[in-house]
Amino acid sequence: MGDEGAAGAQRLKRRKRFALLLFTGFLGSSFGLGGERAAAAAPGDTAELARPNILWIVAEDMGPDWGVYGEPESRTPTLDALAANGMRFTHAYTTSPICSISRSAFYTGMYSTSIGAHHHRTPADRKQPLPDGVRLLTDYFRDAGYFTALAVTLAPPDAGTDGDAIVGSAKRDWNFRYDGRPYDSRDFNDLNDNQPFFAHVQFKEAHRGPAWDTAHERIDAPADPGKVDLPSYYPDHPTVRRDWAQYLNAVMAFDVKVGYVLRRLEEQGLADNTVVVVFADHGRAMVRGKQWLYDSGLHIPLVVSWPKALPPPAGYRCGEVSGRLVTAIDLTATTLSMAGIDPPPLMQGRPFFGKNRVTRRYAFGSRDRADETVDRIRTVRDKRFRYIRNYYPDRPYAQQNIYKETRYPVLRLMFRLHRAGELGPVPSLFMAPTRPVEELYDSAADPQQVHNLANDPAYREKLVELRAALSAWEVETNDLGRIFEPPDVAIRIEQRSRERNRELIQAILQREGPWRVDHSGE
Repeated sequence: MGDEGAAGAQRLKRRKRFALLLFTGFLGSSFGLGGERAAAAAPGDTAELARPNILWIVAEDMGPDWGVYGEPESRTPTLDALAANGMRFTHAYTTSPICSISRSAFYTGMYSTSIGAHHHRTPADRKQPLPDGVRLLTDYFRDAGYFTALAVTLAPPDAGTDGDAIVGSAKRDWNFRYDGRPYDSRDFNDLNDNQPFFAHVQFKEAHRGPAWDTAHERIDAPADPGKVDLPSYYPDHPTVRRDWAQYLNAVMAFDVKVGYVLRRLEEQGLADNTVVVVFADHGRAMVRGKQWLYDSGLHIPLVVSWPKALPPPAGYRCGEVSGRLVTAIDLTATTLSMAGIDPPPLMQGRPFFGKNRVTRRYAFGSRDRADETVDRIRTVRDKRFRYIRNYYPDRPYAQQNIYKETRYPVLRLMFRLHRAGELGPVPSLFMAPTRPVEELYDSAADPQQVHNLANDPAYREKLVELRAALSAWEVETNDLGRIFEPPDVAIRIEQRSRERNRELIQAILQREGPWRVDHSGE
C-alpha cells in the first residue's frame, strides 16, 4: 500500500474509532449541546401515536424572509397560512451556511465536523464513507417500514407535457460517499400507494441560477427595489436593490411552488395524515450570508404543520410561535421521533417534540474550505448572543472565490466602491484585509451583527462563557477541522473553477471592468 493509501486507511480507522467512542459515551453525553434540558414527562407523552406520513419541503439558500416573519415586500400567502395553522420557529439555525456541508449534517443528524464532511464539495476521489454507526435519515425510516422518496416528479400522470409543470430538485450534494440507494422513488405519485412515507421535495428558486433569474416571471407582484429594506452592511445602490428584490421574488416563487405541493397532497387524499415540515438548507445566497457564520448565513425559516386528524406529539402546539433554539440536526432527530422511531444514541441532534424532547441552550456552527477558499471558522449562539472564532484572522473576509465573484454582482460592486473609497464604513467591514480572532454580537440590539463587542469590558462575562462553550463543543464532538486538508485539493478546485468560468469571467470584465485591485483577467 502506498503512502497515500496507508494514510487514508489510518484516517478511516480513526473515524471508526471516533464513532465507537461516541457510542460508548467516552466523549461525554452532551455532544456539545451544553446545558441541554430534557423535558419533564407530561400527560400523554407515553401515548402511542399513529404513524404519520412526513413530508419535508426544503428551500435552497433562504433566510426567514417570508411575510409572516416580517418582510413586507415578501408576499407569501401559502407559507403564512401554513405557519398560522402550524408551529413556527423564530430561532432555527443550520450547522453550516453552505449547502453540501449543511445537507451532510441534517441528513445524518450529525455535525459535519464530526463525520469528515466539513469541506464544501469534496472531490469524489477524496470523499470517505460515513463512520461506522452513522446512517442516512432514510435508512432509519426504511428499517421502520417507511417508504422513502425524493420527489422530483410532482405533477399527476395525466398532466401531459406541460412546459410549466412544477418539478422538484434532485439535489443531494453530500460530502461523503454513499454507495446505497438513498430513496425508493423520485415520483410524488408513488406516495398514495406506499404509506407511511417519508418524502422530501426541494426547490432551488433562491439558489442563484436560472430559477433565481426568472423568479419575477412566476409571481403576480414582484418586489419593488425602491421599497426593500437593505441590511446596513450593503451600500444603498441600485444594483444592490435590484439584487435584493430579486431574492425576495425567489422567496415568493417558492411560496407558489409550496402551494402546488400542498394541493397535490389534497388531491392524493394525503393531507389529513401527513406532517409537513418547511425549512431551508441554510441562509441567503448573498454577500455576508451564504458561507458565513452570521445569522444571515445560518438563520432559517422553520414551520411544522401537524395534521388535525392525528394526535400531535408532546411539545407541539398548533398556531404557536416558538422562540426555542433549534438546529437542523435537531430536526433530523425530531422527524424520526414524529414517526415513533427513537434516534440512536450516537445522533448528535436532539428531538424538540415528543417524550424525550430536549431544550437546547446553544446552537453551534462551522465553516471550513468553501470551493477553493480555505478557511476555518466556528460559532456558537445562545438566544441572544453570537460568538465567532476566526482561526485564520490574517486572511480577509473577501478571499478569492471564483463562484461567488462571478455570480454575486453586489460583491463585485463592493470591491469597486471600496477601491474608490465610496463604500461606506459598515459595508467596508467586509473588505477588511484581516479579521479579529473573536467576534461577539448582541443580536437583540444588533440583529445585523455588525458591532463587534469582543473587546468591550461590559460583555467580558458573556465572551468567556461562549468561548468556553465553543471550545468544549469542539473537543466533545471531535472537530476534524483541526486536521489540515492537503493543499492540492483547493488548488485542483481553483484550476477547475477558473477553467469552467473562463468565458464568464471575460464577459464580466468586458461588461463591467475589473473588480479586484490585483485582478489579472484570467
